[in-house]
Amino acid sequence: MSYIKKQMDENGLFNKFTIQSLLDELDTIEYYQQPGKAHHLSEITAKQCELYEFMGVNVPT
Repeated sequence: MSYIKKQMDENGLFNKFTIQSLLDELDTIEYYQQPGKAHHLSEITAKQCELYEFMGVNVPT
């Protein structure tokens, strides 16, 4: 949580989000996997990609 707070503070994200609302925004990404098949992620929006970049985390693929 301290890393998230630090990144939000450094990138000015507290002007638009609370910690909970940022986590809620990223929580909508779903990960699906069937045995013996490749995994599949739900659509990742441009806004979510931007948040991952602000947080210094690679966007899931």
